[in-house]
Amino acid sequence: MIEIKEVFSKKEMKEFVKFPFELYKDNKNWVPPLIQEELETFDKTKNPVFQTADTHFYLAYKNNKIVGRVVAIINWDEVTILGKKKVRFGWFDVIDDIEVTKALLDKVNAFGKEHNLENIEGPMGFSNLDKVGCLIDGFDQRGLMITWYNFPYYATHFEQLGFAKEKVYLESKFPFSNIDATNFQRIADMIEKRYELTHLNFTKTKDIMPYVDKMFTLFNGSYASLQSFVPINDIQIEYFKKKYISFINPEFIKFVMDKEGKMVAFSIVMPDFAEALQKAKGKLFPTGFLHLLKAKNKCKTAVFYLIGVLPEYQSKGVTSIIFNENHISFKKIGVENCMRTPELEDNHAIHNLWKHFDPEYHKKRCTFIKEL
Repeated sequence: MIEIKEVFSKKEMKEFVKFPFELYKDNKNWVPPLIQEELETFDKTKNPVFQTADTHFYLAYKNNKIVGRVVAIINWDEVTILGKKKVRFGWFDVIDDIEVTKALLDKVNAFGKEHNLENIEGPMGFSNLDKVGCLIDGFDQRGLMITWYNFPYYATHFEQLGFAKEKVYLESKFPFSNIDATNFQRIADMIEKRYELTHLNFTKTKDIMPYVDKMFTLFNGSYASLQSFVPINDIQIEYFKKKYISFINPEFIKFVMDKEGKMVAFSIVMPDFAEALQKAKGKLFPTGFLHLLKAKNKCKTAVFYLIGVLPEYQSKGVTSIIFNENHISFKKIGVENCMRTPELEDNHAIHNLWKHFDPEYHKKRCTFIKEL
């Protein structure tokens, strides 16, 4: 018999967070989160996303053993601003039993119907800066800190329950040696002179902070045309600023400014923390933080997390400045490989940015949707 229980207590929430550690304990490609960080993400007193989102956390039990989990999410900014009347589901993990999947998603369905919504879609997080998508290709590839890994049967369950693929995301990688530094330096110099632009590099995190609000404003503006984009509000910006910026090598954050001091482009690159997180096994102490520090200070694989360019500059070659500055930093640090986080398959503008590097598409993921 399958029993679905809503999570209320701290003990239950910790069990919710730790369930995938058991599910994927023998899988070499799953990357565990930091348990405490995950708990703080789900803490309604700490994460401001809960000011504009309603959620329910559920655990599935079979023979008194946890066999699945899911978060049901209504992002009210998405519903009211974009007019998308859908309930999301995320942090979905389950054993290979379609009845468990059905029981969990039935709870999400009921939550959506209760609020007169029209569709259910997932896996996806609270906002655009959260993890997204069910892996459908690339199961032999290790995950990233900022992506979910899952077994192949997840997609099979969704399709058997009447879900259809909605948004498709691609991930790719390429060796650092694919970057033609001479070409980018020449173009970057030309673009800076033509449009009177300057680039900003950093060596200290504290020097980045005065620019972060501008960066998120640019982020909202540069991604606004994507049909699935929900703007990040000021309260969420403060939260992400405190939570993530200090985690990133300052050398890996690049800004491009115009002559008036307005930010026209930015990029955030992160070290690949996947192997370090696997060694940490969900805990910073006693030795987890050492693995993370090593990954940060001796980065061999760089992960391109975000790139944003003002719409009026998106066809003017401004990204050549960013790539040129990243190339200089990568060479100094000793980066050998580059990876891209999930990007919408139909975002042709972003894919055109990478074509010069001859990337290998090695993972594909998607969200699944169904009418309520």
